[in-house]
Amino acid sequence: MCASEQTADQAAGLRRMARPKPVRVIAVTSGKGGVGKTNVSVNLALGLALNGRETLLLDADLGLANIDVILGLHPAYNLSHVINGERSLEEVILTGPSGLKIVPASSGVREMADLGQAGHAGIIRAFSELGQKLDVLVVDTAAGISESVISYCRASQEVIVVVCDEPASITDAYALIKVLSRDYGLSRFRVLSNMAKNVHEGRLLFDKIARVTDRFLDVALDYLGMVPYDEYLRKAVQKQRAVVDVYPRSRAGVAFQGLAAKADSWPMPETARGHLEFFVERLIHFGRREPCAVA
Repeated sequence: MCASEQTADQAAGLRRMARPKPVRVIAVTSGKGGVGKTNVSVNLALGLALNGRETLLLDADLGLANIDVILGLHPAYNLSHVINGERSLEEVILTGPSGLKIVPASSGVREMADLGQAGHAGIIRAFSELGQKLDVLVVDTAAGISESVISYCRASQEVIVVVCDEPASITDAYALIKVLSRDYGLSRFRVLSNMAKNVHEGRLLFDKIARVTDRFLDVALDYLGMVPYDEYLRKAVQKQRAVVDVYPRSRAGVAFQGLAAKADSWPMPETARGHLEFFVERLIHFGRREPCAVA
């Protein structure tokens, strides 16, 4: 190899090293409230952090935020200050247990709850400006089929739908999948049964949704398994700690660690999909091919 070729190879290598890697973005959502979605988000994110992944947890339930409460944190600033232009996104990030990074949202602020499409798009775009090294972003959405839920699910590569053993949870989860599929083109969803009595019940919950989606929708559902009902989870909430942190050997703690291991094995995105996404700049830069060397 001649000197000019060596120089070209070294330059290409340096560009690849400097190029920001894609961030795996996982939205955790549900058709209705009360299914334990936020606890899933917190314990999944912390499980990933405990596995050595640089993880950021976004509280995207903008009107009724409670991730900071669950983890006993007291943020001075939150996403409302970013929207108002008082602080940058980087300035509101908190550091939680095991190095988990958290973007807190406001609670009881009507302006944030009623944020329009442009406001949500502004939040999503702000993530492209983050210079921090990150492997995973976990987005805890609001429940239901509001504008914010749709925006954040579309901007993520993975969508986890949390269900529990309630008729409304099943029907509302189907309604959410239907809207995201028929109106916005999402075709793959991962379903997690939460607070199940046993493995059999968890599978039955998934089967109920799968039977209807197989009949009426063109989507692929992936069963993530179940998180059992566990008193230790309630005790962890009372302590304002994540169960994977304070009771890692509990049934719920073990299940959440298994969920984090599964999520860690999912393929990383390689290119942007053509619509508004978190960290889209990193996807675009990563997807560019090196120009061929000119002799």
